[in-house]
Amino acid sequence: MNETTPYTPPTVWTWNKGGGGRFANINRPIAGPTHDKDLPVGRHPFQLYSLATPNGVKVTVMLEELLHLGHSGAEYDAWLIKINEGEQFGSGFVAVNPNSKIPALLDRSGPTPVRVFESGAMLIYLAEKFGSAFLPTGADRAECLSWLFWQMGSAPFLGGGFGHFYAYAPLKIEYAIDRYAMEVKRQLDVLDRRLAESRYLAGDDYSIADMAVWPWYGTLVKSQLYEAGEFLQVQEYKNVLRWTDEIAKRPAVQRGRMVNRTWGQPASQLHERHAAADFDSQTQDKLDPKAAG
Repeated sequence: MNETTPYTPPTVWTWNKGGGGRFANINRPIAGPTHDKDLPVGRHPFQLYSLATPNGVKVTVMLEELLHLGHSGAEYDAWLIKINEGEQFGSGFVAVNPNSKIPALLDRSGPTPVRVFESGAMLIYLAEKFGSAFLPTGADRAECLSWLFWQMGSAPFLGGGFGHFYAYAPLKIEYAIDRYAMEVKRQLDVLDRRLAESRYLAGDDYSIADMAVWPWYGTLVKSQLYEAGEFLQVQEYKNVLRWTDEIAKRPAVQRGRMVNRTWGQPASQLHERHAAADFDSQTQDKLDPKAAG
C-alpha cells in the first residue's frame, strides 16, 4: 500500500465547502430547500421527478411494466430533475422528498395527493396499488422483500463507496478503493450464488426485487457503471450475467431505462416522458441507425 500523509480527525468536524470533489457544489451537511421552486404537474395520475440513475430507473421500469400489463392507471409524467444543478433542493421537490434525493413520486389519483420517497418504497407502493403486481405471495413474498431490502442496504457500498472513490474522488486512495472493491465483489458473489439456484431473485417469477437490483448490479457487470468491469473482473459472475441479459430483453425495461436519461447515445435518451408516444417521437439523430450503435 502506498504511503499517505496521516490524518488525525479534529475534535470537532467542520464543513470544507471546497473539499467535496466533483460534487462539492451540491453536497452539504444540512437538509431543507435552498430556493423556492414549484414542481411542474402533468395530466397523469403519477408525477415522477427523477433522473435515470440506477435508483431512478427502478421506478420508471416498474411504471412501464405496469403499463405493459394493461394497468392504464399507472400512466405517468416523468419530469427531469438536474441534480448536478441542485434542482433537488427546490422547495417543491423537498416537499415531496425531504431527503432531497431522486426519485420523488406524487400519486394524484385520489382526492388528496400522496407523496412517496425512497425508490424501494415506491416499488412496494406501486405493486400494492395494482393488485400486488410483481410482488409474490407467501414465502416468495418474503424472499422478494428480503432481496429488495438487501439492495437498499448494499447499494450505498457500490455507489457512495466504491463508485465515489474509484470514479469521482479528487484523490485516489488505495485503501478506500480496495475496501469497497472487496465489498462489491462479495455482493456480486452473493447475487451469483442466489441466481445459480433461481431464475430470478425471488424465485421463478420476475419481481420488484429484480427491478431494484438490476439497474445497479446488472449495469455494473455490463461495464456501464463506473466503467469498472475489467477492474472488478465481472465476467466471473456467470449467473448474474445470464440474469442481466434476460431482464435487458424485456420491452418495459428497455423503455424504462431511457426515461429521464440525458447521457449516452441519443437513441438511448428520453429526457422527459409524458405519454407512451414519446418513445416514438424521436429526433432525427435518434432515428439515425448509427446513433443507436
